[in-house]
Amino acid sequence: MLQAKELREKSVADLQEQQQELAKDVYQMNCELRLSRKLDKPHLVREKKRDRARLLTILREKQESVR
Repeated sequence: MLQAKELREKSVADLQEQQQELAKDVYQMNCELRLSRKLDKPHLVREKKRDRARLLTILREKQESVR
């Protein structure tokens, strides 16, 4: 689980890169779930979605503070 405090210390470029990785992970997990109807660790889908939302919130905060 990503911590908001740690995310606020990172640069915008790092956050965008990490967000893309999380989006790709969630997509792959959803595809695997649709194909096989089961995952080894299904709780990770929810956790990664929440991490991505947290990350997007921090990204938006940083971008609005620049304006």
